[in-house]
Amino acid sequence: MGETKTGGTNMDGTNREGTGKDAGKDRRETVNLADAPEMVRLAKEALEDKKGQNIKIIDISRVSVLADYFIIADGSNPNQVQAMVDNVEEVLGKAGYPCRQIEGYGTANWILMDYGDMIVHAFCREDRLFYDLERIWRDGRLVETDDV
Repeated sequence: MGETKTGGTNMDGTNREGTGKDAGKDRRETVNLADAPEMVRLAKEALEDKKGQNIKIIDISRVSVLADYFIIADGSNPNQVQAMVDNVEEVLGKAGYPCRQIEGYGTANWILMDYGDMIVHAFCREDRLFYDLERIWRDGRLVETDDV
């Protein structure tokens, strides 16, 4: 998928890998599973703030151990996709949910953000149509933010 964005600091100056005794631990160990709905709500709002389009939330908890939720959104160009991802990282980071890993940031055709229980996929519109994650994960359940 391209470049990996790990380590270093977040936009708010916090350590990207986490800090203190929980640094380096598996995200599922450090975040209460009940936090997933809050993470989903915050991520969706952050994507909307940067004009993310066609935002879909898929509950994959019954079909995969990768995560509980996928959030899929698209933007019209790589700069917008990067702005969407930067905003998600900033908003969730301020709420105490650091991103474990970001893939594809350099090319910004498809950026994946791993939050453990939630994975955010931000695409350029053409790439979203090509990869069609909604079809691949059709065994998951499309949900509205209120139903998470």
